[in-house]
Amino acid sequence: MSPFSWQDRVVLVTGSSSGIGASTARRFADAGAAIVINSATSVDAGEALARSLPTAVYVQADVSVPDQSVALVERAAAAFGRLDGLVNNAGTSRKIAHRDLGAVQLGDWMSVLDVNLLGTWEVTRAAVPALRASGGGSVVNVSSLAGVVVGGSSIPYAVSKAAVNHLTVLLAKALAPDIRVNAVAPGMTETPWTSEWVDEREKAARRSPGGRIATADEVADAIFSLASLTHTTGEILLVDGGAHL
Repeated sequence: MSPFSWQDRVVLVTGSSSGIGASTARRFADAGAAIVINSATSVDAGEALARSLPTAVYVQADVSVPDQSVALVERAAAAFGRLDGLVNNAGTSRKIAHRDLGAVQLGDWMSVLDVNLLGTWEVTRAAVPALRASGGGSVVNVSSLAGVVVGGSSIPYAVSKAAVNHLTVLLAKALAPDIRVNAVAPGMTETPWTSEWVDEREKAARRSPGGRIATADEVADAIFSLASLTHTTGEILLVDGGAHL
């Protein structure tokens, strides 16, 4: 059996103006897919990335707003007449020490959950009809090692990613056999988001049996691989150099 081909297929990558999302968009584009780039802000960067790819468009939308999630999927499907893949990469966090419970406000919980969990839910739900119409598709959620082990930039962030992991397996069962749903759970990764976290990056590298943290391209390779495995669903793939061991 020949490998799954993304040639002439369409992939929406949320939160893809930089970092893991941008690397993921480039990875699918290299395989021949048309790409829908998205961000809530960073419009210039998103448009520039879209222009740099062979076949791509940029759509601004905030996935934490349900109406914008629906509009994003509608515009993505309309842009190229179909939708074959969805990568839920849009995410946010608050950097708060886990022991400092008093520093966590209700607004921190809501802003993190609205993007990381409910945004993933709303975009996926909106994408189901288009994914089914294309003959079945793939959803890959970008979770975090913090959703699997004790760690992460804050307790709300870690809880949101644990919820994304469980949402992944629930959707894998609910949407089978038409749509495959998997997740990657990266550890600390080299991105613009973590560029100022010097101490945290050094500690993560020391803890990892691999001796370093991941690159955005390595996480993108994992996302691409999961999306391309036609008989794999409900999996949470750790991309952490063995840091969970």
